[in-house]
Amino acid sequence: MEPFKKLTSVVTPLNRPNIDTDAIIPTEFLKRIERTGFGQFLFYEWRFDEQEKQKPDFVLNKPVYEGSNILLTGSNFGCGSSREHAPWALSDYGFKVIIASAFADIFFNNCFKNGILPIKLPEDIVQQLFQKINEHESFQITVDLEKQTISDSQGFQVIFDVDPYRKECLLKGLDDIGITLEKEEKIKQYEGSYIVI
Repeated sequence: MEPFKKLTSVVTPLNRPNIDTDAIIPTEFLKRIERTGFGQFLFYEWRFDEQEKQKPDFVLNKPVYEGSNILLTGSNFGCGSSREHAPWALSDYGFKVIIASAFADIFFNNCFKNGILPIKLPEDIVQQLFQKINEHESFQITVDLEKQTISDSQGFQVIFDVDPYRKECLLKGLDDIGITLEKEEKIKQYEGSYIVI
């Protein structure tokens, strides 16, 4: 995982509540054994028609949002099944931050384990951000994990909460394996002192 500290990006708006993991990454694309390559299938049924051509009216297909690293979405994002492929697809596509008023619990936890920062904000603040995008579709924000702030160039700023342990892991770019490897020397010392009878 790459360390996450500060990010400025155009915000991609997907103003729909209750987006489930099957919409994020449909079941038919879960056969891959790698953790990469799922980004091409993100929101597949919304992005492509029956001839596998991009639907020009879907937000991810609009040129202004190409390369965007921040997704702003509706409440209860990531509901449905617990598949970890959902954050894999979002991360592989390029999203590093997801902002919503509420997330499904398992999806929320899986985001942190895969280098994505999920940010919960009050619904009125989320709607305020959607309004800013309506007024200017290439609207950018800066997410500062160290300061726990979201801001724009017009003076908007809001503070968000994040668990201190998860924050530290993202700042250092550590997943579960990386956390274990931080104690590699102690593990080696223990294994060296272990006597097999």
